[in-house]
Amino acid sequence: MLSLSGIQHFMFCPRQWALIHIEQLWAENLLTTEGALLHENVDNPFMRETNGSDIITLRGVRLASSRLGLTGIADAVELHPYPGVDCSKKELLRSRQFTALPVEYKRGRRKVNDCDRMQLVAQSMILEEILGIDISEGAIFYWEERHREYLDISDALRADVEDIVGRMHDIALSGVTPPGKKTPACRSCSLADLCIPSICGKNVKHYLLSRFDEEDS
Repeated sequence: MLSLSGIQHFMFCPRQWALIHIEQLWAENLLTTEGALLHENVDNPFMRETNGSDIITLRGVRLASSRLGLTGIADAVELHPYPGVDCSKKELLRSRQFTALPVEYKRGRRKVNDCDRMQLVAQSMILEEILGIDISEGAIFYWEERHREYLDISDALRADVEDIVGRMHDIALSGVTPPGKKTPACRSCSLADLCIPSICGKNVKHYLLSRFDEEDS
């Protein structure tokens, strides 16, 4: 089973994902620390209030999919009862008379790439497997914008998730960390000092010889 949150790491950089999830390396920076602090209350499983509405919000929902080989935590899942349905949380879950809206919380603003969206789609697919319902929509709340982005969980996005997760499993089974290259995105990566992107892809023998030559001189 691979970590659901790894989808975002993999789309940001497959090498970063492998360093974290295969080599078990981690380092904090301002961005990762802010993200952890923002999730403290969001992921609290004891916060299950209805906020005065018919919508029941579950937080810190444990997820696992044998089909996708993923496990993780959903920040929040809103249960929207069908019109006319009035029952407690337990009764509602048993009846399956609701639609579910997974809500992922992210620091910052909406990104150009789809890394946040792919993680949300994967959550939706796992919830469908667990709850035995169809999920057509999800949402991402961005703290800096204080705004929700709603996303249609389309067949095309589901296919993209299966492709990404398949590549993650292939690399995990190989146990080989992919090579990388230095890009502008490296500046925001907390693992930059462990990854050393400036020498990624270089021949190890030539690199060692160059270091010895520097010391001799």
